[in-house]
Amino acid sequence: MSELNSRGTLYIVATPIGNLEDITHRAVRILRQADLIACEDTRQTRKLLDHYGISNPTTSYHEHNEAGRAEELLRKLGEGQNIALVSDAGMPGISDPGYRVIKLAIERGVTVIPIPGASAITAALVGSGLPTDAFEFRGFLPARSGQRRTALEALLQAKHTVVLYEAPHRIRETLEDVAAILGNERPVVVARELTKLHEEFIRGPASQVLVHFREHEPKGEITLLIGPASQSATLTPGKTLADRLQKIVVEQEVDEKEALKILARETGLPKSELYRELQRNKASQRKVRRRT
Repeated sequence: MSELNSRGTLYIVATPIGNLEDITHRAVRILRQADLIACEDTRQTRKLLDHYGISNPTTSYHEHNEAGRAEELLRKLGEGQNIALVSDAGMPGISDPGYRVIKLAIERGVTVIPIPGASAITAALVGSGLPTDAFEFRGFLPARSGQRRTALEALLQAKHTVVLYEAPHRIRETLEDVAAILGNERPVVVARELTKLHEEFIRGPASQVLVHFREHEPKGEITLLIGPASQSATLTPGKTLADRLQKIVVEQEVDEKEALKILARETGLPKSELYRELQRNKASQRKVRRRT
């Protein structure tokens, strides 16, 4: 019996992240049988549909029209139409549009069925050589350096692999921040153009991978993986660099300048980078105090 005999179902369909062959037989069948295919970019999806000889009607569903289009799709589902939701690549809703219509469908009692398939997260993870027993996906880091560094500071003590997406024009700056905040020796992997013709993995300490991208112009889709902190990491969970600096001042009875030298030796971070981070931390605390 066809899975589409039950009317008014929303199918969340994973599509290839590069190689058009990376799609399941089930996903192709659902796309062929759906009454409507909701696409992040109809032109991009049409390439996939044409490849498999699928001529079903499509409609756009992206971040700029999510609110209105979600209600429209829910009306169609309520009328008994079966809709396949796809993104440009991978699984809809994972750093891509889709969450809003999925949430609404569930709230209104519509059957939602995921059709699993290609994922840059898992492809990059298993090919990275980093630990896979525990990992965390964080989507995109903030574009602004200060906010990005704050986010990275939270990973100082991470004992698991962290998977991120990053834009090619920001990967150098991000790696500079990774090296500065997490240390030059923190293991990282940049997975580029996964499943495509020019797929590559650049693995090594943060400083070494940074050198590669200073010498090579990055292009294509990028997944960034950050390995776990070493067992000898100094800071305790939940503590910041500023907390550790203050503890050194008190326990070792030294001034802040000397404490900075000690902290630099402990973390492997340059004193100049530590100083900037600490100044930024003080500025953030002053803003919080002004608000209160």
